[in-house]
Amino acid sequence: MRILMTAIALAALLAGSARAETIRVGATGGPHAEILDVVKKVAASRGLDIKVVEFTDYVVPNQALALKDLEANSFQHEPYLKNQISKTGWKIVKVATTIASPQGVYSLKYKKLADLPEGARVAIANDPSNGARGLMILALHGLIKLKDPTNVASTIADITDNPKKLRFIELDAAQLPRSLQDVDLVSINNNYAVQAGLNPAVDAIAHEAADGPWVNILAVREEDRDKPWVKQLIDAYHSDEVKAFLNQRFKGTYIATW
Repeated sequence: MRILMTAIALAALLAGSARAETIRVGATGGPHAEILDVVKKVAASRGLDIKVVEFTDYVVPNQALALKDLEANSFQHEPYLKNQISKTGWKIVKVATTIASPQGVYSLKYKKLADLPEGARVAIANDPSNGARGLMILALHGLIKLKDPTNVASTIADITDNPKKLRFIELDAAQLPRSLQDVDLVSINNNYAVQAGLNPAVDAIAHEAADGPWVNILAVREEDRDKPWVKQLIDAYHSDEVKAFLNQRFKGTYIATW
């Protein structure tokens, strides 16, 4: 009997040690969450259990990570993370790049930027980095001039020339697709554009440069950056299965960076 009980206890111990580690990874709903669902399947086959937690805005995923309600997140580009850290002091770090996706501007009224009338209303994101991203697209295409066209923290106050007297409306990034009916031009982050049924590669009337600073990233708390599960998460994301999914599902709208 004692031998049997010892064998049962040993089996239980081995089963416990073989149990996959579980981490919670935050993402905004839409493409980022869809991609993580594929990452989750790849990771599961490699001994890492991922719980995908979806958010509806850009602020809460970093807050949740800083407060230890998540182990990682995948939704943002590095300029946005740096801006958040500058305001909060959160100890969050980039551990890998994920996808690149040239952002576009959209209009239901006009086919090209040159058609915008004087005084046209333009909606951009109300957070600093994504607002700058919208302004930089307009500057790239000559609608406005910025004090420093390469400054990823540019604001409306940095516009030095606005020949069409464009009127800017700042909205939460998640609300921008809904404003298409009400304004003349909207700068929409690709994850929200896709979620709203838009195809950035086809429906946008202008895009940013593909080699800009807006590559998306995986982020974790600084204290966790060297933990084994971080490498497992990165390896699962940087897998052939995820790359194939990106090519099939998004057809160039989201591009693997590995």
